[in-house]
Amino acid sequence: MKTVTLIAGFAFLVACGADGPPITPSVNTTVSVGSEGVRTSTGVTVRSGPVTVGASF
Repeated sequence: MKTVTLIAGFAFLVACGADGPPITPSVNTTVSVGSEGVRTSTGVTVRSGPVTVGASF
C-alpha cells in the first residue's frame, strides 16, 4: 500500500505543472510467478527533454 501511495503522490507532484506545462509520468508494473511465489515490481519514469528520472519499487 505504501508503494501505491508513493507512486500516486509522485505522479500528482509531477503532473501538477507548478512551473510549466504538466509532464506525464510513465508507469510500468510487472507480475511474475515462479517457484518462489508471486513477485511484483513497479517503476515510474518521468522524461522532460533530455532529462529522465526513474524510480523502481
